This record gives sequence, structure tokens and C-alpha cells, in this order.
Amino acid sequence: MLVPRVWSSVRQGLSRGLSRNMGGRASWEGRKVDIAGIYPPVTTPFTATAEVDYGKLEENLHKLGTFPFKGFVVQGSNGEFPFLTSSERLEMVSRARQAVPKDKLLIAGSGCECEAIMSRTLEMAQATQATVEMTVSMAQVGADAVMVVTPCYYRGRMSSAALIHHYTKVADLSPIPVVLYSVPANTGLDLPVDAVVTLSQHPNIVGLKDSAGDVTRIGLIVHKTRKQDFQVLAGSAGFLLASYALGAVGGVCALANVLGAQVCQLERLCLTGQWEDAQKLQHRLIEPNTANILSSVGTSCASPANPDFRQS
Repeated sequence: MLVPRVWSSVRQGLSRGLSRNMGGRASWEGRKVDIAGIYPPVTTPFTATAEVDYGKLEENLHKLGTFPFKGFVVQGSNGEFPFLTSSERLEMVSRARQAVPKDKLLIAGSGCECEAIMSRTLEMAQATQATVEMTVSMAQVGADAVMVVTPCYYRGRMSSAALIHHYTKVADLSPIPVVLYSVPANTGLDLPVDAVVTLSQHPNIVGLKDSAGDVTRIGLIVHKTRKQDFQVLAGSAGFLLASYALGAVGGVCALANVLGAQVCQLERLCLTGQWEDAQKLQHRLIEPNTANILSSVGTSCASPANPDFRQS
């Protein structure tokens, strides 16, 4: 298990190495990954004493492994990563890698927030460096790719230029592919389309998970990035059909945790052009998609409905 003392030493070593090699790049040149498909963003189970229940996590992943998913997302919004320590986040990825078949992609959320995000020095802003360190560590414990949420604490200063700088630094130094993650319902910040288009040209940025629910925006991003090797994933089953119709290649859908067969069926119907049947199924999935998925899988979660479950 990655206890806090181990994580601390790993972080210090990474920090020293990164500060000496800020102009360097990771060894990802020429590597691409196809992220097309359906991914359940797995929840983080907790015990009654507010400890991460790794056994239940593995149990859930084995159950989810019976469905034809492309892979799994850990430490996304559905995984409630803000409630976890750095060592817990890494242990989650490590345990998931052990439980997930090698032919399934494991995408880990590696975004970090830090008060010094708007530092104007020549050094990497602390949030960016923290994200790089977490990304490298997650790659070391088995992640195939990382999903990086927009830094948002100083959202008023998060211009397109600032976000492009942040993601470019992370992608330059990440040893595995990077997926952009825009979830304005949680961050209050939409990753601007012009920033996405610029970042799509980076060889280590392979796609975007867009959870805004604006299918016009999804269509525009697909159109503007069509000349790049860049893929878009819908961030919810509620607008999965519309996203496929506009050129998205899959989705990271919380509903897949409880209705995996139906979400995968919707994927098949869209990919085979059976749009009338797809529409009927999409209509049936909209209402359950609004349910509280966080409390539907595994054991107790530190959900917004129970904010005192785990004290920071």
C-alpha cells in the first residue's frame, strides 16, 4: 500500500527532477491511444469508518468487467477525488490496475489544485507541477492515460492562454496520453473551444471529455479538431446519442455503473446507424441518468448529500 510517507518521498523526488528538467519532454513521441468507447467512472467506496474500501473497489471492478466497456475511469468527479489524500488516489489507481484486464484502458484523473496557480514567475505554477507529479506517479502505478480537469480555484484568471499553458506543460511531461476534462457544473469553468482546438494539436493530448451537456459545443469541437488525431467523449449518458450523431466517439457515463448493458447497447445502436432504436433507448435512459449514481454502487460514498461523512 502507498502509505503517506512513501508518497511524500516520491513527490519530493519528482519535484527535484521536474524542476531540473522543465524544458524536457516525456518519452511519448509517436505514441497514440484510441479512446473510442464507453467508460464507467467508478465510484470510491468507503467503509463505515471513512476509510477507502479497496476490497469493495476491486469487487465493483470485477462486476463491471462483465460488460463490453472500452475501459474504466478512476478519480473522476464520480470518484470524488477531492475527498482523498494523494496516497489514497495512487492506491486507487494501483488497485484498479490489478483488478482491470490488461486489454481494458485505465484512465486516471490526475488534476490537482493549488493556491499558487496564478504565479507569474518563470517556474511552473504549483498547481501545474502538482498535476505533473500526480500524472507521472499514476503512470508508474498502472494508468494507461490521464484525464486532467481544468484548474479552477482562480477561475476568473483562467484565460485560454493560462489553460493552454497549464495543459501544455502537463502534456509535455506526462509519460502517458492526456485527456482534457471540462466539467463546468463542478468547476464553474468551461474549457474554451479555442483552447481545446489549440491543445488538440499537441501530440500527447488525445481527446476531451466534455460534461457540459451542450451538444452544439461538442459538434463545434469535433468539427474544428477534425484534422487532428483527437477524439471527443460525452460526459454523460443523458446526451450520448446526440454526441455520437455529432461525431463523438464514446462517453464517460456514470449511468454505466448501474445500467452498463443498456449504455453499451446504445453505443452499438449508434455505431450501426440504428437511430430510431437508439432514440427510443436514449429516451428511456434520460430519467435514470438523473438519479444519484454515487450512492448506487458499492458501499457508502462521501457524496454531497453526506458532506460530513469524511472530514478533510
